[in-house]
Amino acid sequence: MNAAALRSALLSWYDAHARALPWRVGPAEHARGVRADPYRVWLSEVMLQQTTVPHAAPYFLEFTRRWPTVTDLARAADPEVMAAWAGLGYYARARNLLACARAVASLHGGVFPDTEAGLAALPGVGPYTAAAVAAIAFDRPTNVVDGNVERVMARLFAVETPLPSAKPELKRLAGGLVGEERPGDWAQALMDLGATVCRPKGPLCDRCPLADACAARAGGAAETYPRREAKAARPRRYGVAWVVTRGEEVALVRRPSKGLLGGMLGLPTTDWRSEPWSEADARAASPVGGPCAAAGEIEHVFTHFALSLQVRRAEAEAFETAEWTGREGLGALPSVFLKAVRRAS
Repeated sequence: MNAAALRSALLSWYDAHARALPWRVGPAEHARGVRADPYRVWLSEVMLQQTTVPHAAPYFLEFTRRWPTVTDLARAADPEVMAAWAGLGYYARARNLLACARAVASLHGGVFPDTEAGLAALPGVGPYTAAAVAAIAFDRPTNVVDGNVERVMARLFAVETPLPSAKPELKRLAGGLVGEERPGDWAQALMDLGATVCRPKGPLCDRCPLADACAARAGGAAETYPRREAKAARPRRYGVAWVVTRGEEVALVRRPSKGLLGGMLGLPTTDWRSEPWSEADARAASPVGGPCAAAGEIEHVFTHFALSLQVRRAEAEAFETAEWTGREGLGALPSVFLKAVRRAS
């Protein structure tokens, strides 16, 4: 199957099987001349970088309800957006989201640039996001390569080089299939194929419109692609967190703007270091003067390290740097702190 036939087969499949997503203009609407809102495309792509469609969709709907345009988002207060982002992880992306929205509002009159280069010049917009927004919102023939597309390319061409070393080769192969016809639909068709048919485990090869062209399927081992290099052991860090209560209220502190979970409200904690905290060290680091009761330990995995967090429980009528909140307000906390609160309950 040559590139033209392959493109035709996948686009026909997409016309019949495109996912209905809250940020998407479907192929039938697109054919009638409806164009995607660049703001909604950009927002969805940022949210989807480190999470799944089912997890991101409710956040997307809430963001677009509260801030229906990029100008509305640009005017929002940082803590408000950070709290709305809680649960999506990678909180630096929320800060970059605001920086980009404010740049679009102040430098571009609230209108996103319509080229890949113009989008890439915005703060916090990387090569993938620039390519995706250019293709999906503006029908630019860009090379949009996410994890789904890498998997499709690795199987279609039976690429033996393991990831992540294979990334340049997979991007080159994907670029060879980009055309001027329906580039936005093409990008989304590849993503949908990887998400729903060419799945990481149990690929549905009998439903794939590209099955006859797939070298991995011909070799009888589609599921073994893409090849992967052995993962290095994830380092472990240790810390202590305090659940300090005043009646039904819990003390929260604003984390520094830079670093992991930057700018978020969270529980008071020690530094997260490579050595476990002794009882004496933990007692000396306590943010309150009274006794603190051990409430167990939680485990939490971040991208680059695993965290073992001792949880301590304390009562305090005053806490100089705290923001007190009722239990009903804890749902916006990052998940690591939600785990600690539940452990102390």
